[in-house]
Amino acid sequence: MLEQCYFDLSGLILCPVLGSITPLFIPNERIRPIRLIGLCASLITFLYPPVLRIQFDPSTAKSQFVESLRWLPYENINFDLGIDGISLFFVILTTFLIPICILVGWSGMRSYGKEYITASLIREFIMIAVFCMLDPLLFYVLPESVPIPMTIIIGVWGSRQRKIKAAYQFFLYTLLGSVFMLLAILLILLQTGTTDLQISLTTEFSERRQIFLWIASFASFAVKVPMVPVHIWLPEAHVEAPTAGSVILAGIPLKLGTYGFLRFSIPMFPEATLCSTPFIYTPSAIAIIYTSSTTLRQIDLKKIIAYSSVAHMNLVTIGMFSRAAAVRSPIWSYGHTRPKHVCRACDPSILYGSGGNQHTPISGEESLALSNIQGIGGSILPMSSHGLVSSALFLCVGVLYDRHKTRLVRYYGGSVSTMPNFPTIFFSSTLANMSSPGTSSFIGEFLILVGAFQRNSLVATLAALGMILGAAYSLWLYNRAVSGNFKPDFLHKFSDPNGREVSIFIPFLVGLNAELLTLLVWMGVHPKVFPDCIHTSVSNLVQHGKFH
Repeated sequence: MLEQCYFDLSGLILCPVLGSITPLFIPNERIRPIRLIGLCASLITFLYPPVLRIQFDPSTAKSQFVESLRWLPYENINFDLGIDGISLFFVILTTFLIPICILVGWSGMRSYGKEYITASLIREFIMIAVFCMLDPLLFYVLPESVPIPMTIIIGVWGSRQRKIKAAYQFFLYTLLGSVFMLLAILLILLQTGTTDLQISLTTEFSERRQIFLWIASFASFAVKVPMVPVHIWLPEAHVEAPTAGSVILAGIPLKLGTYGFLRFSIPMFPEATLCSTPFIYTPSAIAIIYTSSTTLRQIDLKKIIAYSSVAHMNLVTIGMFSRAAAVRSPIWSYGHTRPKHVCRACDPSILYGSGGNQHTPISGEESLALSNIQGIGGSILPMSSHGLVSSALFLCVGVLYDRHKTRLVRYYGGSVSTMPNFPTIFFSSTLANMSSPGTSSFIGEFLILVGAFQRNSLVATLAALGMILGAAYSLWLYNRAVSGNFKPDFLHKFSDPNGREVSIFIPFLVGLNAELLTLLVWMGVHPKVFPDCIHTSVSNLVQHGKFH
């Protein structure tokens, strides 16, 4: 078993590490071999997750492919690795985006090419280790290591003079918010004597201590989501980052906050999470409306996508915490619970259940538990989808910027006449961004809204209004950039995406293998495969959190 685990997770983590070290022994003048080594290392890493998916058993909630290495034995802190249904798709998403980022910077990163490849592969190693980590202390250390290569990429390869300020802002926001998380982990270590995740999940914390630990972890994860008002670092980081930096920033690091909520805060501190749900609902609903409205007023292509990312991720937090029907809040007092008895076959919201066609009544408590699974499970789907959709949109913006050297919306128009194939790619990504039925975003946001309506109709109504605004700014962006008259005074005629750019877009629209086949459409047309993989893990999380 240990040998199998070595080739599964250790090999998955070590492959980008070896790929980042090898270019250091090659002279800077030989940039092409350096790029090929980096691309090959990332593609080999990408081949690991499909094998894990084939060997993955979705019927068990336990972490699989587990491997343990003694790190600080005198403090009972181990380097524990493992994945479950929740972390599996984030590992796949990480290994998928890194080769894309290397191809994006293939010709643009002419200066410090070796350093760019090394930073990209180190970033991949850290993010894979984050999603495989089963130790809270190392889970703190690794996400705090992600901003280091990201800061270097923004500061060195950024596009404008404000890139240094944006890099420092990104680094300081994420660092300062995580200091409280370290205090929480040290307190858990003092009480349990270990940082093992399974022991921490089964430890009973007092209600007062749970509230303190929850607030400390919330201060760290809220910055990474990001939630209003600690979101201002994200638009600046996106605007100043190169295209490859924006792609990976939108694809993976933005998921660390919601993943932290899902992996630690919710199951470890169930009572504190229950009491704090109105506190989560309020800023999340405000953020959806505020950032969606702000997006309509932006004139920079990247800022439009950045603010829309804030709205989408705050919708995810509503889905994660949509299970507080038992809590009555003076802020949100319009929620309603489900009927005492519900029929399995007649309840359209039971996506994960196996009710069949028999009209079997279930109790109100079981119905609440099922809708908890629905809300939490539904929030995982848009997290994965957002990593694809927003990345594709940033790639579209990168194509325009490479040709016209500007991101101001007012200079664009009439691209359909000069680049006839590009609008098709852009429109496909726009449909997914506005959660159009049949795309990957629709099913997840639909489940979130259904779960939210069962908990609090006012919050769900505000979230639905945010989706309407999302359709408005998505269509507005597409119309301004593609339709209308061409402006020859500002822009020159350029050709459609070249072969390298088309090869980058194809995986998003068609797919590379059975695991990623038709990413933006398959998740929307046949989404059942995704809930089937995460159902048992989410059910186990609900049981740990005692939501029912």
